[in-house]
Amino acid sequence: MPATNQQPIIIIKKKGGHHGGHHGGAWKVAYADFVTAMMALFIVLWLMHASPEVQRAVGGYFKDPSGLSSQTGTNIAGSGQNLTITKENMEKLKEKIAQAIRKSPEFQKLKDNVEMTVTNEGLRIELLETAKGMFFESGSPIPTQTGKDLLIQLAMQLGAMKNPLLMEGHTDSQRYENSNYTNWELSADRANAARRIMQTNGLQPAQVAQVRGFADQRLRLADKPTDPSNRRVSIIVQYPNSELAQLVEDKHPLKLEKDTSGKGSGDKPKDPKSTEKASAPKASPEHHG
Repeated sequence: MPATNQQPIIIIKKKGGHHGGHHGGAWKVAYADFVTAMMALFIVLWLMHASPEVQRAVGGYFKDPSGLSSQTGTNIAGSGQNLTITKENMEKLKEKIAQAIRKSPEFQKLKDNVEMTVTNEGLRIELLETAKGMFFESGSPIPTQTGKDLLIQLAMQLGAMKNPLLMEGHTDSQRYENSNYTNWELSADRANAARRIMQTNGLQPAQVAQVRGFADQRLRLADKPTDPSNRRVSIIVQYPNSELAQLVEDKHPLKLEKDTSGKGSGDKPKDPKSTEKASAPKASPEHHG
């Protein structure tokens, strides 16, 4: 047979682009997204069945990761418990509390009745009453629901700190018809009611250094002695370098200062067991304290 010049047929097969080992890494990204979504789903399901305390604690963490103003959701304060607010950062505390109040559903109702001022004594937070009674029932030491909610919110903020607190009650110059219960009792009872609510909702046991009742002796508007805003409860966050800060730290009993005003008798206080406290009567129609 005659020889042919036919060349052998060579077939070249080219493989597709390299997939980077085991078909590339794109599936890893998709799998990671799937796992993240599942984890988020399980967290949401867990929170839906968690207790209200746990829900508030988790929400508080995302609102304030530093722990300056949040409570953990148990009876023990969070990491902010060891913080002490000084003169240098008292303004920051004021702004943080203001932000918390602005987030409140009742902010529009409260905005004109909560005043905060940084003074030489510390941060003064004042809850100003209205004619109808914003934080306390008119002429009574019983807090309204609005008053309770705000005091609890303040307790959660202030309980995360070591600063001592002073609680003050003030009234206007309207008088009670019943001489057994006066503005002195009313102002002290309102301050004490605020203390009880705050101590059961976040304040440390030794954090309240004093509870004071001033009646109408420190009017907010001296030229308007019957103005409703004279009726108020004041919470003072003291600076840590005061004597009371050491009292909170060491839990020593409070030292009584000698009365130098000339109004007091200078006698030692009577045994509380021997003094019968007058019960708080209902306010008469003429009194709006």
